[in-house]
Amino acid sequence: MTSDSQPSPQALASSPVITWRQGPVGIVGLGLIGGSLGLDLQRQGVEVRALVHREATAERARQRCLASEVSTTPSVLAGCSLVVLALPLDRLLKPPQELVAALPPQAVITDVGSVKAPVLELWQGLHPRFVASHPMAGTAEAGVEAGVGGLFAGRPWVATPDPQTDPACLAAVRALAESVGAHWLSCGAAEHDQAVALISHLPVLVGAALLQTADRASAAGTEGLAGLVRALASSGFAAASRVGGGNPELGTLMARCNREALLVALAAYRQQLGALEQQVRQEDWQGLRQELDRTQDLRPQFL
Repeated sequence: MTSDSQPSPQALASSPVITWRQGPVGIVGLGLIGGSLGLDLQRQGVEVRALVHREATAERARQRCLASEVSTTPSVLAGCSLVVLALPLDRLLKPPQELVAALPPQAVITDVGSVKAPVLELWQGLHPRFVASHPMAGTAEAGVEAGVGGLFAGRPWVATPDPQTDPACLAAVRALAESVGAHWLSCGAAEHDQAVALISHLPVLVGAALLQTADRASAAGTEGLAGLVRALASSGFAAASRVGGGNPELGTLMARCNREALLVALAAYRQQLGALEQQVRQEDWQGLRQELDRTQDLRPQFL
């Protein structure tokens, strides 16, 4: 996966090598991504310094050993060779000034936000060694209790560099990602946002709509139908609705920050759902079977 906006192979080859292990790694935020990264890095013997917003979060993070040092004071990041901004999108796009000021000038800075174009535009003006990135890994859990070891193993970690991105910093973030078992990809920011709208952000709203439909349609049916629907729901419904029942704050932020790409994805989904509805309405069972044959063949390509 490539993009014309990325650094050239010649630039990558001529860049000085940055060793991300040459100092502590800083993590800002110890939710699912930050906490999981802290656990994985410490297992490799890396010193991890974490900055969190609340003292109660810091105390629980210390109890869970999510980092070597946890503080609510930004100065904890001093001396870090690489800092990961594991913040919600709203805080990533409106970072506290004290955080920006505390980021070491020599450190490589990266983020884990699920929308890249606005993050890249903002942070390139805030720190010269910023690399926009996004690990495609997650669970339905959130907060300081969510971090788990091995979250990134075998999962994509995508970067969205542009011509201003320092190739040596990009290589350092890649080395970090690969050290926790992630599969490295690189593409343009706009391309990334269009892709995640289809395979990450759209499923959240589709799953939410599925849950709402099962709830409201069953409530409007015969007496006892709502209870029966819940009693019969099993693995298929659980899999199809999982992300729709996930973190509401995250889902809202993804929709807000990737609105245009998500609207395009929703329109395409509505069109495809309408076509399937029409086949059922017209009793076009052969056509429906052909579509389901096609989706059966398609699914392994997305796993």
